[in-house]
Amino acid sequence: MNSAPVVSLVSVAAVIVLAGPAAHTQGRAQPVNDLPNPFRTVENYFKLAEGRWWNSTSAVDVDVDGTSIWVAERCAENSCSDSKLNPILEFDESGDLVRRFGEGMFNVPHGIHVDRDGNVWVTDAQGPDGHDATRNGKGHVVYKFNPGGRVLLTLGKPGVAGDGTGGLLNGPSDVVTAANGDVFVADGHAEDGGDASAATVARIVKFTKDGAFVKSWGRTGSKPGEFRSPHGLAFDSRGRLFVADTGNNRLQIFDQDGRFLAAWTQFGRPSGIFIDKNDTLYCADAESGAPLHPGWRRGIRIGSARDGRVRYFIPNVEPDPKPTGSGAVGVAADAAGNVYGAAVNAGAQALTKYVRR
Repeated sequence: MNSAPVVSLVSVAAVIVLAGPAAHTQGRAQPVNDLPNPFRTVENYFKLAEGRWWNSTSAVDVDVDGTSIWVAERCAENSCSDSKLNPILEFDESGDLVRRFGEGMFNVPHGIHVDRDGNVWVTDAQGPDGHDATRNGKGHVVYKFNPGGRVLLTLGKPGVAGDGTGGLLNGPSDVVTAANGDVFVADGHAEDGGDASAATVARIVKFTKDGAFVKSWGRTGSKPGEFRSPHGLAFDSRGRLFVADTGNNRLQIFDQDGRFLAAWTQFGRPSGIFIDKNDTLYCADAESGAPLHPGWRRGIRIGSARDGRVRYFIPNVEPDPKPTGSGAVGVAADAAGNVYGAAVNAGAQALTKYVRR
């Protein structure tokens, strides 16, 4: 991988930018692997409490201070349903654990978002399965916590799966808040062997800042405005909503009323996305490579939310991770430009820090 500081750009022709509000994707740009990587990996940066170990996390975000890191870790396994550990963790800029909460509240914490007031929003993507009693009464919700761990708001009803038509949720993957406080949820994490075509719910749900249901849009499919496991959310500086449409191998872009604006495919198979104040777009591709997408690579592609150009590529820590694991599923970047990747079933690499060379 070329790590020189020269910026390599995807050609304008390869970027799918749709100018008209009803425009459709006319071709599919391929994800680019041979881009500069100006970052180095910092091993074992984040320190857990004694006796606890890393395993799975798909959720990472940066505190309003621009330096502290929030993570929802799946209780040293890939589920918290029968665990007494706290899944929601805050680390300071030195990687030391400073806060933890959420014991007994989650099955599979999946997405995390820190809003402008420092409140922490976390999704629980799985509910009861009819077999494991420890999963009952949990899942299918989004919790809003204050920084100390007090629940301020609950979207959905714990343990109750919605049908995709109202405010009840069904496998919420991620959550993000707009500048005016409106809340957007990526709903429908149901997957079948990595293929989300069997999902019964695949939509974006909009709530007021107080939790009142406003509207939703989307269904299972591959047309503009349809989804196969909507997995990650982020806003750019213009207030456009970016959706990681994982099962369709694309990003979709909408206005806040749900009007389709564009679809980009050059960022690979997106699972998690983060957009900073300069409109730098960080996109985690957790699943590319054989057998799903030969020739594509797992890693974090970094580019522009303004024009879709991809500038850098951070390859996965393990070029060929074990079949049960993933590359970075969640991604975030702090005020200094350091990048954080959150992975599932990745052991000590469940949360990795990348710093500029």
